[in-house]
Amino acid sequence: MRKTLLLFAIVMSSSIVSAQLYVNEQTTKKVPTPNYRLADKFSPENLAKLVHSTRVNPHWLKKGNRFWYQYKTSEGSNYYLVDADRRTRIKLFDNEKMAKWLTEITKDPYDAQHLPKFSFKFVKNETAIRFRVTATEEVEVVEDEKDDDKKIIENDSTKVKKVKKKKPKMEKKVYHLEYKLGDNKLTILDTKKDEKKWLRWANVAPDSSIVLFSKNFNLHWMDKENFLKAVKDEKDTTIVEHQWTKDGEEYYGYGGGSRGENNETKEEKKDDRKGIWGTWSHDSKKFVFQRTDSRHIKDLWVINSVSKKRPTLETYKYHMPGEQEYYKSELLIFDIPSKDVNKIKLDTVKQQSLTVYRAPRKKSNYDDDFQPSLLLSKKGKVYFSTISRDRKKLDICVADINTGDVTVLVKERFNTYIEARPLVLFNNETEMLHWAERDGWAHIYLYDTKGNLKKQVTNGSYHVASIENVDEKEHVLYFTANGVDRNIDPYYEHLYRINLDGTGLKTLNKGDFTTSTSLSDSNNYFVSNYSRVNTVPKSELRSNNGSLIMKLEEADLSQLFATGYKFPETFKMKADDGITDIYGVMYKPFDFDSTKVYPLLEYVYPGPQTEAVNKSFSVRMDRLDRMAQVGFIVVTMGNRGGHPDRSKWYHNYGYGNLRDYGLADKKYVAEQLADKYQFIDINKVGIYGHSGGGFMSTAAMLVYPDFFKAAVSSAGNHDNSMYNSWWSETHHGVKEELDADGNIRYKYSIDKNQSLAANLKGHLMLIHGDVDNNVHPGGTIRMADALIKANKRFKFMIMPGQRHGFGRMTEYSFWLRADHFSKYFLGVEASNVDIIEMNRDKPKK
Repeated sequence: MRKTLLLFAIVMSSSIVSAQLYVNEQTTKKVPTPNYRLADKFSPENLAKLVHSTRVNPHWLKKGNRFWYQYKTSEGSNYYLVDADRRTRIKLFDNEKMAKWLTEITKDPYDAQHLPKFSFKFVKNETAIRFRVTATEEVEVVEDEKDDDKKIIENDSTKVKKVKKKKPKMEKKVYHLEYKLGDNKLTILDTKKDEKKWLRWANVAPDSSIVLFSKNFNLHWMDKENFLKAVKDEKDTTIVEHQWTKDGEEYYGYGGGSRGENNETKEEKKDDRKGIWGTWSHDSKKFVFQRTDSRHIKDLWVINSVSKKRPTLETYKYHMPGEQEYYKSELLIFDIPSKDVNKIKLDTVKQQSLTVYRAPRKKSNYDDDFQPSLLLSKKGKVYFSTISRDRKKLDICVADINTGDVTVLVKERFNTYIEARPLVLFNNETEMLHWAERDGWAHIYLYDTKGNLKKQVTNGSYHVASIENVDEKEHVLYFTANGVDRNIDPYYEHLYRINLDGTGLKTLNKGDFTTSTSLSDSNNYFVSNYSRVNTVPKSELRSNNGSLIMKLEEADLSQLFATGYKFPETFKMKADDGITDIYGVMYKPFDFDSTKVYPLLEYVYPGPQTEAVNKSFSVRMDRLDRMAQVGFIVVTMGNRGGHPDRSKWYHNYGYGNLRDYGLADKKYVAEQLADKYQFIDINKVGIYGHSGGGFMSTAAMLVYPDFFKAAVSSAGNHDNSMYNSWWSETHHGVKEELDADGNIRYKYSIDKNQSLAANLKGHLMLIHGDVDNNVHPGGTIRMADALIKANKRFKFMIMPGQRHGFGRMTEYSFWLRADHFSKYFLGVEASNVDIIEMNRDKPKK
C-alpha cells in the first residue's frame, strides 16, 4: 500500500513539475513584435507585380478541337494556339515581330516583353486574327456628315448662316489590324474605333430581326434598321420605336429596373431606354418574360452623404424574412409576329419563386459579341421550376408555349431547404437529367420528358457539383464532383465520366489537389487547372478518357518566393462532436520564430453557401497570408452547417439555428491546434470576418466571451430579421401555418447578436459601409445600440459612400484590423495619425 501511495505521489509530483515547466516555458516565450512592413510587402498592389497568370483560360474555337490562351509570367505575356487533335501548341505570333510591326505602324515604341493585352477575333475560317490598338497620336474626331451641314436660319428666311466653326475635338488614333496566322506582316484594315455592336438596353432576337427594350416600365421594340441607327447614335431623332405594353408601372413593369441608383439619378434617367431580361425561342418568334409585382413590398433606404453637395437618398424594395407580403411572379409569352401576349397558367396566389431553364452556351461561343438567352427546348416548350416560399417544395414543370398549359414533371419535397441545378435535355428532347439531394447526397437522375424516373445515374456518398456535358452518341455523362476519393480532401473537385446506365464511373484528372476544368464542345478534350493552397498551380490538356495530351503551363512564382513567401499548411481536426472531420488552412508569418508564442486569429465565413477555406493556390492574400505577417497565426476552417460540397446533413446542420451553429466547432478546433502546436497562445484567440463572417465573429465574442478575446466584424448581418428573406428564410427556415380562416401565414423567429450584447467581455470593432444596400448598415447600428445600452466599450467605424465590399476603402479597413489586433494581442498600439504603410510609397504631389 505504501509503495502504491509513494508511486502515486511521485507521479503527481512529476505532473505538477511538468505543468509548471510548461507554464514557465509559455510565460518566458517572447511575443512577436508587429511587423507592419512585412504585411505591407504583400498588399494586393505589390502582389500584382510578383504573381501573374496562375491558370489557363481556354478560348475554344469553332473549328476543330482548338483553343487559344494568354499566359503571363515575369518575362511578359505570350499567346498560344493549341490544336488538341494534332497535339500541337505554338505561339500565336512572334512577340518580337509583333512589337516591331506595332512600332512601325503606330509610331509608338513597343517591345516583346511589354505588349498590350489583346482582345482577338478569329476571322477567315479561323486562319487570321483581328484586334485594335490605341496609339498616343491624337487625331480630329470625324463628325457625322449631317452635323457638318447644320445651318441656322435667321429671321429673314432668305439669309442662311453657317454654324460658327469650333475648335476640333481630338481623340487618340485607333488602328484596326489583321494578322494572318504564320504570316510575316501585320495589315491595317482601318483606323475606326470599335463601334458598339450591341447596346446594354437592347435585347436582340436570335435572328436579329427585332430588338426589345424597356421604356417607362413598358415593353418597346424596334426593327433591325432602326436599331442600327441607334448603334451609331442613340439620340438619332429619326429612330422609329414602338410601344408594345401600356400597363407597366414602377415595381410592376416590363424591365427597366433601377437597383443601385439614387433617387436623383433615377429621376434623371426615367425616360431612357433600359434593358428587359427574358428568354427567346430558338426561332425568334416567342419571348418569355417573368413579370414580378413588388409594389406591395416595403421600401428600404440608404443615404450617400459624400456623393454630392446635398446627400442623396436611395430607395429600393427589400423583402425581409417573416413579412407576410411576397413577390408575385407571372410568366408571359410575347408572340413577335402577332404582338399578342399570353400567360403561362400558374397559381399566382401561391408565394413561390420561378426559374426558367435556359439552353447552355457552347464554349466556342463564349467570345461572341451576340449571345441571346435561349429557351432550353427547341420544340415549343417552356421548362421551368417553382419553389415554395419555405423552399421545401420544388416542382419541375413544362408549359406549352402556344397555349400556356402546364404539366408538373418532377416533385421534390424535403424538411429543410431544397437546392437545384439547371435541367439538361437530350436525345431529341425525349430524356432529361435532374440534379437532386433526395438521398442525402447530390446526384443525377435520368427521367424521360413525361416525368418518369428511368435511372439514378450517379450513386454513393459523394457530391455531384455540376453537369458539364452529355455525349448522346456514346451515352456518357461528364460531371464534376467532390468526395469520390475518400483518401483526399472532400472539397477537392475533379472531372468524371459515367455511362448513362450508371456504370463505368471514371476519374479523368486524378490527384491530391483540386481542379478547375473546361471541357470542349466535342467532349473529346478538356483543360485542367490544378493546385492546392501549398503547391504551384499547373495546367494541362487531357482527353476524355483521362490520358494526358500535353502539359500547358506552370505558374511563375519565382518573384513571390524571392520575397520570402512560404506556402500555408493544411490541417484536419475534429468538430465539437468528436466525429465530423473539419478541414482548414494555417497561415504563419514568413518570419516565423519557433521560440515565440503567437496569438491565434480565425478568419470566418459561416456559409452555408460556402466556407472561407481556400482549396487552391490564390494570390488573394489580403485577409489571410497578409494578416499573419503582422505577427499572428491565422487559421480558416469549415464548420458543420457550412459548404454544400459535402453531405446534405453537413450542409443543413445549422438549419433553424443560424446564429450559433458553427461556433462550437470554431472554438474546439482552436483548442486542438493549441494542443498540437506550442507556438499558439490559446489565451489570445481573436476572430474576424466580413458579411456573414462579420455576423459570426461578433456572435463568437458573445456566445464564448471568455474564449474569444478580440474581434473585427465588418459589414455583418447581426440582425438577420432584417436581412434579405431569400438567404435568411432559406438557410434558417420559415414556417408555414394556417390561420383560423385557412389562410397561410408565415412565422419566422431567429436569434440576433444584439440580444447577447451584455455578454461582451473582449475588444470588439464594428465596421460597415453607409450605402450598403445588401446587408443594410442598420443591422450594425442596432448592434452598436445594444452595446451602448449595455454600457460596453467598443469601436465603431463607418465607411463613407461604400457598398458591401468597401471598394476603395478595403485597404484602409485592413489596417484598422491590423491596428486592433496589434493593440490587444501584441501590446503595441499604432499611435501615428498617418497610416504610414498607405502613405509611404505614394508619390508626393
